[in-house]
Amino acid sequence: MNMPNERPKWLMLYTAVALIVSGSHSLAANPPDADQKGPVFLKEPTNRIDFSNSTGAEIECKSSGNPMPEIIWIRSDGTAVGDVPGLRQISSDGKLVFPPFRAEDYRQEVHAQVYACLARNQFGSIISRDVHVRAVVSQFYITEAENEYVIKGNAAVVKCKIPSFVADFVQVEAWVDEEGTELWRNNATTAYDGKYLVLPSGELHIREVGPEDGYKSYQCRTKHRLTGETRLSATKGRLVITEPISSTVPKVVSLAKFDMKTYAGSSTLALLCPAQGYPVPVFRWYKFIEGTTRKQAVVLNDRVKQVSGTLIIKDAVVEDSGKYLCVVNNSVGGESVETVLTVTAPLSAKIDPPTQTVDFGRPAVFTCQYTGNPIKTVSWMKDGKAIGHSEPVLRIESVKKEDKGMYQCFVRNDQESAEASAELKLGGRFDPPVIRQAFQEETMEPGPSVFLKCVAGGNPTPEISWELDGKKIANNDRYQVGQYVTVNGDVVSYLNITSVHANDGGLYKCIAKSKVGVAEHSAKLNVYGLPYIRQMEKKAIVAGETLIVTCPVAGYPIDSIVWERDNRALPINRKQKVFPNGTLIIENVERNSDQATYTCVAKNQEGYSARGSLEVQVMVPPKITPFDFGDTPTNVEDSVSVMCLISNGDLPIDIEWFFNDYGISSYSGINVVKGGKRNSMLSIDSVQARHAGKYSCRAKNHAAAVNYTTELIVNVPPRWILEPTDKAFAQGSDAKVECKADGFPKPQVTWKKAVGDTPGEYKDLKKSDNIRVEEGTLHVDNIQKTNEGYYLCEAINGIGSGLSAVIMISVQAPPEFTEKLRNQTARRGEPAVLQCEAKGEKPIGILWNMNNMRLDPKNDNRYTIREEILSTGVMSSLSIKRTERSDSALFTCVATNAFGSDDASINMIVQEVPEMPYALKVLDKSGRSVQLSWAQPYDGNSPLDRYIIEFKRSRASWTEIDRVIVPGHTTEAQVQKLSPATTYNIRIVAENAIGTSQSSEAVTIITAEEAPSGKPQNIKVEPVNQTTMRVTWKPPPRTEWNGEILGYYVGYKLSNTNSSYVFETINFITEEGKEHNLELQNLRVYTQYSVVIQAFNKIGAGPLSEEEKQFTAEGTPSQPPSDTACTTLTSQTIRVGWVSPPLESANGVIKTYKVVYAPSDEWYDETKRHYKKTASSDTVLHGLKKYTNYTMQVLATTAGGDGVRSVPIHCQTEPDVPEAPTDVKALVMGNAAILVSWRPPAQPNGIITQYTVYSKAEGAETETKTQKVPHYQMSFEATELEKNKPYEFWVTASTTIGEGQQSKSIVAMPSDQVPAKIASFDDTFTATFKEDAKMPCLAVGAPQPEITWKIKGVEFSANDRMRLLPDGSLLIKSVNRQDAGDYSCHAENSIAKDSITHKLIVLAPPQSPHVTLSATTTDALTVKLKPHEGDTAPLHGYTLHYKPEFGEWETSEVSVDSQKHNIEGLFCGSRYQVYATGFNNIGAGEASDILNTRTKGQKPKLPEKPRFIEVSSNSVSLHFKAWKDGGCPMSHFVVESKKRDQIEWNQISNNVKPDNNYVVLDLEPATWYNLRITAHNSAGFTVAEYDFATLTVTGGTIAPLDDGTGHGNVHTRIRLPAWMPEWLDLNFMVPLIATVVVVAVGICVVCVALSRRRADDLRGGQKDVYYDVVYNQTMGPGATLDKRRPDLRDELGYIAPPNRKLPPVPGSNYNTCDRIKRGRGGLRSNHSTWDPRRNPNLYEELKAPPVPMHGNHYGHAHGNAECHYRHPGMEDEICPYATFHLLGFREEMDPTKAMNFQTFPHQNGHAGPVPGHAGTMLPPGHPGHVHSRSGSQSMPRANRYQRKNSQGGQSSIYTPAPEYDDPANCAEEDQYRRYTRVNSQGGSLYSGPGPEYDDPANCAPEEDQYGSQYGGPYGQPYDHYGSRGSMGRRSIGSARNPGNGSPEPPPPPPRNHDMSNSSFNDSKESNEISEAECDRDHGPRGNYGAVKRSPQPKDQRTTEEMRKLIERNETGPKQLQLQQTNGAGFTAYDTMAV
Repeated sequence: MNMPNERPKWLMLYTAVALIVSGSHSLAANPPDADQKGPVFLKEPTNRIDFSNSTGAEIECKSSGNPMPEIIWIRSDGTAVGDVPGLRQISSDGKLVFPPFRAEDYRQEVHAQVYACLARNQFGSIISRDVHVRAVVSQFYITEAENEYVIKGNAAVVKCKIPSFVADFVQVEAWVDEEGTELWRNNATTAYDGKYLVLPSGELHIREVGPEDGYKSYQCRTKHRLTGETRLSATKGRLVITEPISSTVPKVVSLAKFDMKTYAGSSTLALLCPAQGYPVPVFRWYKFIEGTTRKQAVVLNDRVKQVSGTLIIKDAVVEDSGKYLCVVNNSVGGESVETVLTVTAPLSAKIDPPTQTVDFGRPAVFTCQYTGNPIKTVSWMKDGKAIGHSEPVLRIESVKKEDKGMYQCFVRNDQESAEASAELKLGGRFDPPVIRQAFQEETMEPGPSVFLKCVAGGNPTPEISWELDGKKIANNDRYQVGQYVTVNGDVVSYLNITSVHANDGGLYKCIAKSKVGVAEHSAKLNVYGLPYIRQMEKKAIVAGETLIVTCPVAGYPIDSIVWERDNRALPINRKQKVFPNGTLIIENVERNSDQATYTCVAKNQEGYSARGSLEVQVMVPPKITPFDFGDTPTNVEDSVSVMCLISNGDLPIDIEWFFNDYGISSYSGINVVKGGKRNSMLSIDSVQARHAGKYSCRAKNHAAAVNYTTELIVNVPPRWILEPTDKAFAQGSDAKVECKADGFPKPQVTWKKAVGDTPGEYKDLKKSDNIRVEEGTLHVDNIQKTNEGYYLCEAINGIGSGLSAVIMISVQAPPEFTEKLRNQTARRGEPAVLQCEAKGEKPIGILWNMNNMRLDPKNDNRYTIREEILSTGVMSSLSIKRTERSDSALFTCVATNAFGSDDASINMIVQEVPEMPYALKVLDKSGRSVQLSWAQPYDGNSPLDRYIIEFKRSRASWTEIDRVIVPGHTTEAQVQKLSPATTYNIRIVAENAIGTSQSSEAVTIITAEEAPSGKPQNIKVEPVNQTTMRVTWKPPPRTEWNGEILGYYVGYKLSNTNSSYVFETINFITEEGKEHNLELQNLRVYTQYSVVIQAFNKIGAGPLSEEEKQFTAEGTPSQPPSDTACTTLTSQTIRVGWVSPPLESANGVIKTYKVVYAPSDEWYDETKRHYKKTASSDTVLHGLKKYTNYTMQVLATTAGGDGVRSVPIHCQTEPDVPEAPTDVKALVMGNAAILVSWRPPAQPNGIITQYTVYSKAEGAETETKTQKVPHYQMSFEATELEKNKPYEFWVTASTTIGEGQQSKSIVAMPSDQVPAKIASFDDTFTATFKEDAKMPCLAVGAPQPEITWKIKGVEFSANDRMRLLPDGSLLIKSVNRQDAGDYSCHAENSIAKDSITHKLIVLAPPQSPHVTLSATTTDALTVKLKPHEGDTAPLHGYTLHYKPEFGEWETSEVSVDSQKHNIEGLFCGSRYQVYATGFNNIGAGEASDILNTRTKGQKPKLPEKPRFIEVSSNSVSLHFKAWKDGGCPMSHFVVESKKRDQIEWNQISNNVKPDNNYVVLDLEPATWYNLRITAHNSAGFTVAEYDFATLTVTGGTIAPLDDGTGHGNVHTRIRLPAWMPEWLDLNFMVPLIATVVVVAVGICVVCVALSRRRADDLRGGQKDVYYDVVYNQTMGPGATLDKRRPDLRDELGYIAPPNRKLPPVPGSNYNTCDRIKRGRGGLRSNHSTWDPRRNPNLYEELKAPPVPMHGNHYGHAHGNAECHYRHPGMEDEICPYATFHLLGFREEMDPTKAMNFQTFPHQNGHAGPVPGHAGTMLPPGHPGHVHSRSGSQSMPRANRYQRKNSQGGQSSIYTPAPEYDDPANCAEEDQYRRYTRVNSQGGSLYSGPGPEYDDPANCAPEEDQYGSQYGGPYGQPYDHYGSRGSMGRRSIGSARNPGNGSPEPPPPPPRNHDMSNSSFNDSKESNEISEAECDRDHGPRGNYGAVKRSPQPKDQRTTEEMRKLIERNETGPKQLQLQQTNGAGFTAYDTMAV
């Protein structure tokens, strides 16, 4: 279409749309994507990226768009490109990076690949042009200069031979003769006249070769454009000159007679004409006119030169492309050379318009405008996918929603490609239809009415129609369709079916349709009833299409739907596909094979069926035989005709002709004649130019309409469209002269300029920047006088003589300066002269300006102006007597005449020496260098050449200096080669061409210390095992440390790889001369590693040591030997060969190979396999069975064991001669005949080809007779024998190898008496299940014997399956298992009887195996498999099938030897079905019975309420660990609550993790609540409901509701008889009695303890050793830490998270913390509390008493809240050994996250002593004042009073912390937080009471409470809490590293740990609670209570843990039970109610 006309329409449309949008905001708001746009490339990669492997490459791709597009790199096939480590990476900014790589790492798919960059966002995708990436591996290459054979006087072309693999990158730079003279490639004009010329393509051209040239030799110098490497050729080329003897015809090398060359535009190129002759020939060059056979002589000019026979074209343009002919002639004859030249121009493309917004249904047009040469293809893509359009104009007739996006036009040729993109946006508002609500599939009984509803929305409003099984539903008496539109614009349509029948069933579909799109929904309506098929209409389909039809079946349920044709069930061929839902698909329909009536049959399970027929009619579309107007264009006035012949298609066929898509009738001169039903002829008697175009024949029948188009091309001579005329232009303007002609072929319009001032001789226009010809128009930009003259425009197309016109172009010139601006320099103080020359029409006046100010010599006598008149203009001179710095200025001369004015400028520069540099500063310094900077001084108007930095040691003089020269353009430099730690003086001098400046001021510096300069010594690397190596070394020499060594970096990597070292850091050992060592673990098996070590000090790391290489120990090969092959050698030997596995997979030194082999039919039986070992890579297997197929595998063996087996291979041994037939019979058949029969050989050793029967009369000397018998015949009748004469018979068998051994001889004698005998032998027959079997019984006898059979001893009677054949054989059809057994044949006549017995073996698939369940676990089942007893064929294995109750079947292969099989990875507590099948070489057998079972595990089990629920005034804590999981791990809990009087439940959380505690907050005090918990695991879920009452605001409890229902659904109150008093309630009495008992026992224990304490004090004299007896019971044998305990991991030291806040207690004048700190005073508060001891179910406290208590179920011991024993001086502290119950934790921290430190195993008498400090190993760089944890307790103060336990045994050391009476001690506290643990004999260590603080002011500043603990990378965030003392914190180390003192790395920081903020109370949750507030807000951090360590691992807990355990109610029964079991001492805890 004509785009220029179309464009204004689009502009008008855009304007209209814009007006509508802007003028009516009510119609539509701005579209949301108004400022959004699809991707556009900002920086697109180039077409070719060549790079060397030593440099690598980066390819950048940038795009813009809104939102910002994502960059993806893809291959040419569209697949995404990923990272290839070390070879290809995609950087974060979208670059495709190819790092430098080694030659051996070259990979073609990475380094020689076509890539593209894809940019995409939500509006579309675009793809860049093709990026051809080519990596060039640096390879050695040599070039050779070749000898050239030449006849004297001719020109020679010496070539430089460059290897093909580098030819693209290496080009000739120059030629060098033996004298060293260099001849460079030179494009200068002067070079064309000399003897030597280096052509642009690199050849050396030598003119007029004489004898002297034969003595010279030449080498070519080449340069690699990627690496820059230059080299001389390895050989020297010389000229071999022949003297002509006689005249010679010019000869051309046959290869050079036709050449094709391609060059880039603007380059210089040479076309060779390599011909020689004598006399020396003359060369003429011609160029063919495009599209014709006419040629023109090539015009030689400045741009086109001819040197001898070589044509050289400079600055080649696309117009130079074409076919050139070089004609060579001399007096003897001629020759010619053709060259096709293609001059390429870079491809570029642009799409117009780049963005367009089009309304739905309107057309959109994109035009691809492209330039470049050549253009091979044009293609279009949408959003990165090809759309199959190859025209420059893309037109979308009707825009749809899916048409929006990014469109791209690609132009390509063989070398490059270009692309342009444009975006199509959708205008207006429209939404395709959407089904918002629809009916579902329904199954129902007949009778009721059905109502189906469909709701659809969209803009415009869609119409809804209904279909049943693809057929539209119309309203009738039973079907009613109605619809209406809702308020919001949705359409509601419904279908009513009155009293539904079974026949109404089927697939109902509602279709919502608007002009914007279609949406549909379908669902089945199943109505119970008999099958019914609705009538199907006749289906007409066009041949070649695919038929899809679904059978319209009603009735339910339907068991099967099948399609039939001619009573045969489909499919009956490959084209047909039938689906269970009744769909029939026939692909590529043909009339002959597919036109028929098809029947659909629907059946139900009762056998009722329905049938329906579908008639398929296949229509054949017309097929037009191709036609054309001939290969060559038609000339005007010629006559043409074409015939449109329809070769195939259904009649009637309508044939029409079209010309350029219009009917033919309107065109004169064109005749159309119809020639019959199937052809039509078009003819033109006299062709005119208007007849050129496309002619289409359109044939149409009822199947289709088809077109065939051909083009008529008419040759038309040129004719003027626009003839040029004379023009005049102003100088400097842009001139344009049009010259246009048309014709066919399109005329080539050329411009030429007359030589000289008159027309006549013309030459081609010289291509330059300002002269160009575009489509016939001559453009002269900035026209000058030199462009004046006569010009010729010529139009030629090869038809006729062509057109030409001569015009005159004249130029009118204003003044002009040839040089507009120049620089002029002068030295300061010297004279200078400035000159200006103006050309143009005289008179010309010239004025001078200086810095844009008029210069008047009168004002300054230093200036003088002179003028001189020249022939072309005027010269003006300005003289300056003596220059000053101020003369550095811009002088301008302005020239004026009648036509205009011009100016020129001279930049005057006065030069002097520079000033001195200043501001010399030290930027950086190191041990051996210093980085300096300075300010640049005034340079004296002469560029600074350099700076000289002078430096010396401070004590030396400035005469002994060193210098550093620095380029003048920089102001920073580095002075190197200094000595470390030395003082230097430094200064700087500037220098320019005029001279040197003065020195700057000196600066003084001292160099720094340095990293070590020595390498570690005595490095040894030894393997420990397959994956571990030990490295040992010693420090470097002391003199090379350069400071104190802090440690070492030990690096290791795989040897012989480019990978980086992996470094580990080892601390320095201070002991003199001690070896360091490190074990490297997790290494690869039998792999060589390189190890390096470097020492480091505080400055840095020293040099790496030399690589030490070592192998790890050997493993087994991970890959099998490859290329395994076998060759049969003889009938009993096979050679097996292989290639050893890849070296990297050997994992060791391969010692031997094993060959596993067995006959293929026994391969499945492991016991029958043979093994052969060999060290070589092949072996010969001997002693094999002859002519037998063998299966073999090969494996490699190392010291580590056997490797992987190879894939089995198979070979057959050669055949051999057979063994003798196993048995022979000779049976008398009559008086002259004997029947000889035999059995085949046991080992045929090949295929039997024949048998030979030998016969000989016995006793006579007669010759032996032989008779050949075919291989399938097992008997032979010998005739013509003599009666009563004995004959001897024997038989041999033969294979292709030869005749075998002879059988035994047998003698028989012909006779009249022929007894009944059976010629067949007893035999065993093997038959395959379901196949036929035949058992022979060949009998002789006269009279004819009667043959009878017995089967397993029973007389045979014929039936359908078994019958007797005429020859006596028994035939059994379709053998089954029951047919196996003995079959006897009996032959009897009047003379004798005989019998044989055959055995029949039936090979059948296995019968169902026996599957029994042998064991179950929570996630696995173990089954036993036994084969069926009745199986005869060997079993090869089993397939086990299993599925969960609601899941898919899965299978598992089980070997035949496996008696049991584990099915793992199953769901816990779930039902499973299991069955098995066996398989053998016949196939898979019957399935076993299905085994129904389930894995172990049950739903969660309810906990006891008191262990689960813990109540406070406004929250309740839930201890989820109290739940029992029923064997299946808990997944989560759902928590719901409500007040008791409410009905609705509130969900608190639906995903509470099982290991955590959870707090329900925001409850009202003193209120009854219901709580509902749903616990989930994989076996199901359990729901529990509880009642509880919150405490009062003061912490008291409210009285229970006396409703007789108890206090919850777990613990129910016991109802008492009316006559019993209320206080006798057992719920009250039992705890009361228990409390009294506990108090009494407690008092006794205290007394004993006090007496012991006094005794201790007397003995030891120290207050820190007390309570040894009571609290240090020796550990029993059961006290070992049991790592298998399941709760061990859960209880590893709970630490509270430090971001919770305690709620204050309303109504009290101090909070809970105050009460704790003030001891008893707080407990005497006036606030009443309901005594918890009266109802232990509502408020519980946990106390572990000093003695076991059996009567208390929950282990509560309620004693006096006061302390029974006190430490002196601790009157104001909380009771020692108190457990604090602080409420309000939402969750418990994950213990693994909670502990941010490492501890070691505790020494409880069962491990050795720990040397030195066995505490925590802190993270590197951690401040030393944080707490350490040792063993399993926390000691918060420096252990300055430690005492060694020298008494042995299992006693303990108790160490108190120091007491601080002085506030000053607080600061000291933090410095002594480390402590030491000394234990000489093992045993336990306990912490004493914390310091006493009498004054709250004693505590350290508040901010240090956290700061000191979070100083390191991770810190110890929880030490603050642990510092109150530890109740035996269990060590993580003891669980993970028992008995091992080495630390593990610290765990990651805890949750909520903000490194940058030392405060942890920044939680956003206002209702979270923190114990930390206790210390933080109310006084000192004390150690509130001495610590007592329990001897049980479970009981070694911190205060925090014990508090948590009390919350969980875990310490009670568990601990008592443990203590009783172990009998190993008790721990007392006092509990205080908070």
